[in-house]
Amino acid sequence: MITVIIPTYNRKEPVREAVESVLAQEDAGDAVEIIVVDDGSTDGTHEALARFGDRIASLRQDRSGVSATRNLGISHAKGEWLAFLDSDDLWRPGKLAAQVRFFSDNPEMRICQTEEIWLRNGKRLNPCRYHEKPEGHCFSKLLERCLVSPSAVMIHRGVFDEVGLFDPSLPACEDFDMWLRIGCRFPLGLVTDPLVIKRGGHPDQLSATVPALDRYRIQAIANLLKSAPLAEDQRAAARTALIKKCRIYAGGCRKRGKNAEADRIDRLAGEVLDIGT
Repeated sequence: MITVIIPTYNRKEPVREAVESVLAQEDAGDAVEIIVVDDGSTDGTHEALARFGDRIASLRQDRSGVSATRNLGISHAKGEWLAFLDSDDLWRPGKLAAQVRFFSDNPEMRICQTEEIWLRNGKRLNPCRYHEKPEGHCFSKLLERCLVSPSAVMIHRGVFDEVGLFDPSLPACEDFDMWLRIGCRFPLGLVTDPLVIKRGGHPDQLSATVPALDRYRIQAIANLLKSAPLAEDQRAAARTALIKKCRIYAGGCRKRGKNAEADRIDRLAGEVLDIGT
């Protein structure tokens, strides 16, 4: 069985479209379970989801953030394989079937993602070269920026037994944190067909509502250095990436007069130098 987990908050129209794009998947092979987790919506999302009846499982929690929302879905999932879909994104037909075929052809793999089509305010964007999705053992690339999309991945549930769940202490960049924890242990697979439509430009995106995202990327790398079983070359790469991000972020803070935040980041960089020895 494949379990599809859709976290949502106050997106009653987009989440309806997202669910419909999952229901339209054909030839996925295994049974597909859909779990929508409503993170305390107040816009009638619950009523909008009722139209799907028993074709989906609808869970609801008090507002807790996207990590807790995904984690609740994982805890209720029955599937051996888990796929995530952000409620503002869509799947194109054949997305699940393509990933099922990938894992059938590559039985040693435990995670893969597909390519995407990017839309901003309804207009198509071409990703820059540095957004190119990696494959294989690519930990060093994942340190630079988030190159894995939650809406594009399928993951064996045993991966979470090894790396843990999404970190609810991170209000943003929780996916960056997860892909680092996975990427230092597992190779990433890639289906080169663009089977996800990623819709951006709306005002409730995390990138638009959470300021200074780099501080959470910095925290994610610091947490990794403290707790993950990194190989020597991985540890060196993580330290280098973190020190670079700390310098850039702290410098920006000082230019804007945020000296206390800059001092905090400088202290964190100093701690990491000790952690990495």
